[in-house]
Amino acid sequence: MNNQAEPRRTLTLRDVSEASGVSEMTVSRVLRNRGDVSDSTRERVLEAARRLGYVPNKIAGALASQRVNLVAVVVPSLSNLVFPEVLSGISEELEDSGLQPVFGVTNYSSEREEAVLYEMLSWRPSGVIIAGLEHSDSARAMLQNAGIPIVEIMDVDGEAIDSVVGISHKRAGLEMARAIVKAGYRRIGFLGTKMPHDHRARKRMEGFEAGLAEAGLELADREFYSGGSALLKGREMTEAILKRNPDLDFLYYSNDMIGAGGLLYCLENGIDVPGKLGLAGFNGVDLLEGLPRRLATMDACRHEIGRRAAAIIAGHSESGLIGGERVELTPVLQPGDTIRRD
Repeated sequence: MNNQAEPRRTLTLRDVSEASGVSEMTVSRVLRNRGDVSDSTRERVLEAARRLGYVPNKIAGALASQRVNLVAVVVPSLSNLVFPEVLSGISEELEDSGLQPVFGVTNYSSEREEAVLYEMLSWRPSGVIIAGLEHSDSARAMLQNAGIPIVEIMDVDGEAIDSVVGISHKRAGLEMARAIVKAGYRRIGFLGTKMPHDHRARKRMEGFEAGLAEAGLELADREFYSGGSALLKGREMTEAILKRNPDLDFLYYSNDMIGAGGLLYCLENGIDVPGKLGLAGFNGVDLLEGLPRRLATMDACRHEIGRRAAAIIAGHSESGLIGGERVELTPVLQPGDTIRRD
């Protein structure tokens, strides 16, 4: 890989002018919402800007460098215990770099991600760290044409815009399935969030099903939810799936919060864990240390992902690459007390 990647050019008013077929002055009026411009012309300009991924420069003329020492960090949630650890890794790495992270939250909405990116990029940050590889066409265009380092984080199962730091969620699901099968479990249920917006949970389930298929098994049942994950939701989902299918001998949860709720439900109802029923979650959050038993899980390398992503933006990357870096970390299975031992 070439260490001196071609720098990406930032889009200008001229690009939008040429794409829409109107003058730069008219483009400027439309984008600043000033002046008398016909509705048809306004729509033509806005459509061209959306298609190109053009974002107006709010600091034009204010700074000679046309950049500010901010790093835009875009994550889907701050209520999820996963992302504060990622942000901690980013903040620690940037501490002495002269760069300051600013955070935006998308709530797993592609429309919200577009709006957050548009606002953040208009201030011309020095780089972007953004969760996930799946974006709308408009968001992808904005990132591709920002002319700054872009690091997509958490997931490496897909095509990156620039650099990527994360784990393979398909591999994580696959390895968990293999561990469960090896421990002798055969009637397995999956409990997790609805998949359209949580792409990483979807990939873990796909990998998990592939791992079961290696042993000639299929998921015996599924229980999905929407909204934020919480202990109460895990208890309710566990009760529902076991009442519907009491012969299940293993439950795989898409995250540790609902897994912890499931463990508490099982212990309160006298279910033999892990003898009669095994359990596992995902993420390796600190919450698990306070449970009556340690839930089996996988550490998702959250802090290290944040640190390595920030190092790329700050120019501290261990590889010395300038753009186009791919860092895949390996999550480690922590069997805890909820998977039978060989």
